[in-house]
Amino acid sequence: MSTWAIVPIKPLNRSKSRLSSVLTIKQRAALSREMFERTLTTLRGVPGIDTTLVISRDTGALSLARQIGAQTLQERGESELNASLTMATRVAIERGATGVLLLASDIPLLQAEDVENMLNLGKYPPVVVIAADRRNEGTNAMLIRPPVLIRYSYGEGSLNRHREAAEAAGADVHIYQSLTTGLDVDIPADLDLYRELLVEQELVELSWPVRT
Repeated sequence: MSTWAIVPIKPLNRSKSRLSSVLTIKQRAALSREMFERTLTTLRGVPGIDTTLVISRDTGALSLARQIGAQTLQERGESELNASLTMATRVAIERGATGVLLLASDIPLLQAEDVENMLNLGKYPPVVVIAADRRNEGTNAMLIRPPVLIRYSYGEGSLNRHREAAEAAGADVHIYQSLTTGLDVDIPADLDLYRELLVEQELVELSWPVRT
């Protein structure tokens, strides 16, 4: 049994446009890079993940991924998340993957324990384990075994679409919920919550003020 993690990432200098009201372009790129690096480093510490595959059109992000030990895939054609993830999944299957964990690059509190919990829930195929976002609407991570069990349907409201597709395919479906996988940083409110949690844990000094 070989499980591959697949991490897509947009070009760093064009990332997090919905944070433009509170962060500069350089700050948004730095934040995206910080979260991306942390995601890859966390995955490296999980024994159940055999390989991490990063897909992007950003050559700088791909170079960084290789430095951290990930394999990389250059995104081609028009950028569309579902198509890119499908292409990456095919490559993973060709290289021996029997399960894939699709993981967003912007989950800043992700813990190795979260990944291990999802792997434990998804031991026996056919199975789909979905890590919900904090609004219970989106898909922040998804473990699929076998990899081609369902079609990807990322976008607004993806949680229910992925759950329904998995049920229709006859898979066992588990919804994984935790604060550390639920927080993805897309809008200013997400950034505020992230900084507040870091301050509570005394992990960092704030680079930007928490809005009130």
